[in-house]
Amino acid sequence: MNVSRGVQVVLLAALLLVVTGGAKPVVVGGTVTSAAEAPWAIALNNTQSVSSSGRYCGAVLVKADKIVTAAHCMDEAASTYYAVQGRADLADDSVGRVSAISKVWVHPGYNTKDHRYDVAVLTLAQPFTGVPVLPLETRARADRAGVVPSVYGWGDTQGTGPDETLQKAAVPDLGDKTCLANQGYVTNGYAAATNVCAGYVEGGIDACQGDSGGPLVLNGRLLGVVSWGQGCAQPGKPGVYTEIAGAAKALLQQVR
Repeated sequence: MNVSRGVQVVLLAALLLVVTGGAKPVVVGGTVTSAAEAPWAIALNNTQSVSSSGRYCGAVLVKADKIVTAAHCMDEAASTYYAVQGRADLADDSVGRVSAISKVWVHPGYNTKDHRYDVAVLTLAQPFTGVPVLPLETRARADRAGVVPSVYGWGDTQGTGPDETLQKAAVPDLGDKTCLANQGYVTNGYAAATNVCAGYVEGGIDACQGDSGGPLVLNGRLLGVVSWGQGCAQPGKPGVYTEIAGAAKALLQQVR
């Protein structure tokens, strides 16, 4: 079964976020990090979340009033979403900044059949001024086997750490050939031009339910956002990320 990694907090637990846009876990096998280390990491919460903290998806601040997330995360009314910045532990509402969402743009090429262009730009009602932003990686050559980006999120950890607490994990870029060699991934729409294949062949470390839309960062730039996969941290089933460079032309029009 294939599922999206970020919407329902329970949906992605089984498969990351491939087909239905379900929720996915906080990084499995990662390490706890701080909001100071990743100030641009945004928790995209929702009032309809099954979690008391509101956890729903991840996102990343790319401009004071703009955040980037996964298109499949946008399955509820815009009025139910709110962005949280500077809160490593989502249960601690004494810290951090919160903003409602005033506008939602979903990439026009996104669809639930092949999951390509799984990216969206949200406009914040209250800009997070003074907070460092993460530049978009617009070079397609940045996605290549051997580099080691890191993924950030508040998703499920499957017992490897505290849930709903910001974590990060290094996930080697395996190159497109690795995911294209998996027929299940091809069937679900993996494409070299629009996706990044990252993780460990042996499993053990991966994004999961609740991490959808969260940032994949390489050399201080946004290489991708958590999109989908098959299970979480399973051997031979790396994570699939939306490649920012593949959608850069449309994205730049939204964030300038």
